[in-house]
Amino acid sequence: MTERHTGGCLCGAVRFSIAAKPGPVVGCHCSQCRRQTGFYYAAVNVPRAALSLEDTEAVRWYRSSEQAQRGFCPNCGSALFWQGDQSPEVSVLAGAFDEPSGLAFGHHIFCADKGDFYEISDGLPQYAVNPV
Repeated sequence: MTERHTGGCLCGAVRFSIAAKPGPVVGCHCSQCRRQTGFYYAAVNVPRAALSLEDTEAVRWYRSSEQAQRGFCPNCGSALFWQGDQSPEVSVLAGAFDEPSGLAFGHHIFCADKGDFYEISDGLPQYAVNPV
């Protein structure tokens, strides 16, 4: 039996399901993620093919760099996805999953770029950039 996880945005306009076990939650502290969310990005990676959207027209995509785009709900503004152009995976924000999510934090990336208003003190591995 395939593991299935569901989730969506704040207003419910965007609903998704994932037919795979999500990877560990990764905290991304880069300046783009902080600007989009107000803190740091906490997301899991899943194979692109495992992600299904109920209505693909409900998601808007913003090209945030030459290498990636970010998916969000145009109604409520919920940040939902990060997708690298060359990656076989898509990052899904951990807070968008329905509970119980079964997710667990794994590590932090782009810590060299983290905000000056907080500390990372959970004892998990911290990387100056993305080690992958």
